[in-house]
Amino acid sequence: MSIVLGIESSCDETSASVCIDGKIVSNIIANQTIHEQYGGVVPELASRVHQQNIVPAVHQAIVAAKIDKKQIDAVAFTRGPGLLGSLLVGTSFAKSFALANGIPIIEINHMQAHILAHFIPDGDKALPKFPFLCLTVSGGHTQIVLVKDYFEMEIVGETLDDAAGEAFDKTAKILNLPYPGGPLIDKYAKTGNPNAYQFPEPQIPHLNFSFSGLKTAILYFIRDHVKANPDFLKENMEDICASIQSRIVSILLNKLKKAAIEYQITDIAIAGGVSANSGLRNGLIEFAKDKGWNVFIPKFEYCTDNAAMIAIAGYHKFLKKDFANQDISPLARMPF
Repeated sequence: MSIVLGIESSCDETSASVCIDGKIVSNIIANQTIHEQYGGVVPELASRVHQQNIVPAVHQAIVAAKIDKKQIDAVAFTRGPGLLGSLLVGTSFAKSFALANGIPIIEINHMQAHILAHFIPDGDKALPKFPFLCLTVSGGHTQIVLVKDYFEMEIVGETLDDAAGEAFDKTAKILNLPYPGGPLIDKYAKTGNPNAYQFPEPQIPHLNFSFSGLKTAILYFIRDHVKANPDFLKENMEDICASIQSRIVSILLNKLKKAAIEYQITDIAIAGGVSANSGLRNGLIEFAKDKGWNVFIPKFEYCTDNAAMIAIAGYHKFLKKDFANQDISPLARMPF
């Protein structure tokens, strides 16, 4: 039997998870609400709250797994990418815990872990077969990844500027929606008309993305309409959100379709925080029906940052005995 403790602290969620023989038996996530009053994550505050949350989160994960800490065989942790202060808390705890218990540590790339969340067992749910394509979309990253094996992955397309998640959050600010705004856009979009307003689709070469121009177009659109009608947002919020979400989703899916054709792959997955967006999930399912794809969408609890994905990635590295040294340090910009 192999037991791996996973720790995730890349941004503002402190999470701990226990994986036993490839099965997730606990996944504790402590969210940070302090950032809501600032309209976004404040790095210094995030690291301080991680310090408060990490011991209780790990304790709860171990208790929920019904094991003793002495039974743990290795500690997997997010080395990067992410906020350096936040990563430092998780890395330091993982190293200390491992040293105190005489067990190895396993470094995990946060973005690779999002993809490997698809290999968390979930009843009879099918798992993607190698090679497959994964669209990873979050607040900091937008990538199309060719996944050849558990740790053999190649980025074949990525954003040249802003990420899709950032486009959602910055748009929410423009619409005067509270943080986090992405889920609120999704909520309003469900009852709106996605064809009410037309926003431009950037013409970016090959499989890369760009969202900076779209954000600017949205900013000017809102500015001009509010100038003409101060109640424009209040009167049309559902249609505005639906139209914006529809455009962001179409940008993502059109590139994914292009990648699937280029690499002749029909197993298609999505991952990352934005994969929880209903517009993206439904749009991918519709694409799958038309293109004959096998689609893989993670459970909501494994879309946003969580330690279960770190633990499952750690488990597969544990099988290979791919361990890190105690002199390892976190990387805010960790190579894929």
